Amino acid sequence: QRLPAALKQRSRTQLQQIQMIYQMADTALNPRHKVREIIGRPLEFYLGLTGSARDQRIFELLAMIELDESFADRLPEELSGGQKQRICIARALAAEPEVIICDEVTSALDQIVQEGILKLLLSLQERLGLSYLFITHDIATVRAIADEIVVMFMGKVVEQGPKQQIFTPPHPDYTELLLSSVPDMDPDWLTGLLTTRAGS
Repeated sequence: QRLPAALKQRSRTQLQQIQMIYQMADTALNPRHKVREIIGRPLEFYLGLTGSARDQRIFELLAMIELDESFADRLPEELSGGQKQRICIARALAAEPEVIICDEVTSALDQIVQEGILKLLLSLQERLGLSYLFITHDIATVRAIADEIVVMFMGKVVEQGPKQQIFTPPHPDYTELLLSSVPDMDPDWLTGLLTTRAGS
């Protein structure tokens, strides 16, 4: 089903079905709103939750992103970069969407924080049956998380298919250039790295 181009032309159900996590959490969060308001707004708008029911769900969502209840009364300026991105994840989850668009969600974070965010997203996907549309230039992340890949150049699709197909030669010229621009990495790098850190 084709969605109207303008958000204001979409129904509440259409808006609810697709949520987004932005690259820059600093600009995605209202600096004057506490976490309680940030996560609570979609709970009210899409699910009609208010009062104690809303607060209970906020605490549940905070637990899902591995933050405790005390974070509900913090402002964005009181959060680290990784914590801000986790709040953005919770806000997207609050709407109970079918698809979450992840727009370069780890590119503004350092490597250790990136690992934590990717691990969280993969865990939530397994637990909740989520579908993600990842927009990224990070080939290593694509290898670690993607099932299907779309390669784009100047707004046009160059190649599309299962991950194994995309990473197996021969490639279209642009895909070849893209893949050759980064070192080869073990496709299980993320799992291995997280396992190593967990055991240390």
